[in-house]
Amino acid sequence: MPCETNINVLDPGASPLDYYGFELRRLREAAGLTQRQLGDIINYTGSLVGQIETARKLPTPEFSERVDAALGTDGFLSRLVTLVMRSQLPSWFQQVAELQAQATEICSFETHLLHGLLQTDAYARAVLGALDQTGLGDRTAVRLARQRIFEKAEPPVFWLVLSEAVLHLEIGGPKTMRGQLARLLSFENNPRINVQVLPYSVGAHAGLQGSFDLYRFQSDPTIVYTEGYGSGHPSANPDTVKDCSLRYDHLRAAALSIRDSAELIRRVMEDRYGDRLA
Repeated sequence: MPCETNINVLDPGASPLDYYGFELRRLREAAGLTQRQLGDIINYTGSLVGQIETARKLPTPEFSERVDAALGTDGFLSRLVTLVMRSQLPSWFQQVAELQAQATEICSFETHLLHGLLQTDAYARAVLGALDQTGLGDRTAVRLARQRIFEKAEPPVFWLVLSEAVLHLEIGGPKTMRGQLARLLSFENNPRINVQVLPYSVGAHAGLQGSFDLYRFQSDPTIVYTEGYGSGHPSANPDTVKDCSLRYDHLRAAALSIRDSAELIRRVMEDRYGDRLA
């Protein structure tokens, strides 16, 4: 029998990642499978299974779904991987991810960068790798995992007002931008994900102080979120919430309609990125 990845048994209380690895190993062994045998069933390598069991590799939602199906675990690992992914976020951002997961409505204004909840894999990879390529694959997977909030039985309503500059700031090259703008267009008929573009022609507007998010909840107070370099700033201060809510109303009113925004996105995608080599 091939040698399996096998180190000291993990402490399941050490971290969500350790708990996941501990449970994966327990479930696999209960099914009487080697790492290689499980890997063959789910179309992953036995080595990867071993790395995940020893908390040296981050599991993905897709991996978790396949293991749940193979071992009949009723979605256990798929539920657990959400906690694992959230635990891998920078500590200052973990609270924000939790707010996003609990919100019933998210209103975002972006000045130069597309919101992480709507980024494609290639766009997210280009953003996260701008200065640091370390662990880029895992960091990208962690960011994209946050988008699973839209797969909930009751997903949040998402409103995005983005500056026209976001469409022109070429992140990751023409191919990446084409894919990203196509992703935005895919939400055109989705009433829960609404994209509006604030055109250059608006001039001075209510969001000149920078990007911000509003998180609204079923019964809890609304939260305003702004971000700096390596830090996030959630606030439930009533005056701040009132001010930013008013600003957001004005931004949404000044922006193009959802339909006209889609036409502008489509035009930029074709004119700026359509005929260029990747």
